[in-house]
Amino acid sequence: QVQLVESGGGLVPAGGSRNLSCAYSGRIDNVDVMDWHRQTPGKSRELVARIFPSGETIYVDFAKGRFTLSRDTPKNILYLRMRNLKSDDTAVYSCRAVTALEDYWGQGTQVTVSS
Repeated sequence: QVQLVESGGGLVPAGGSRNLSCAYSGRIDNVDVMDWHRQTPGKSRELVARIFPSGETIYVDFAKGRFTLSRDTPKNILYLRMRNLKSDDTAVYSCRAVTALEDYWGQGTQVTVSS
C-alpha cells in the first residue's frame, strides 16, 4: 500500500499564493504516475497536474502558468505551488499515487480563496 498525506491548505486572498505538499510512504517503488486533483461540492473531481516517473509534468488548462508541480524524491514529497489564485480555485486538493493494481488517495486539504 501507499499512504499519502496532504498539507498546506488554508485561506488565501485572491491573487495570493499557496504551496501544498503531499508526503507519500509505503510501497512507493510500485508507483507509476502521481498527480493532484481538486473537487468542489457538487462537482466531479478534476485533474490539476500530473508527474510521470521521468519527471515530465502536464497541467490542465486552468493550471498552466499559475501552478507548478514538483517532486522531491529523496524526501518522498510531492509539491503543488499555486500562485495568482482565484475564487474558482477554492476546492479540496488531493494527491493520488497510481500503481498497476490500485490508485491511492490522500485525505485532501482545503484551499479557500477569498475574493
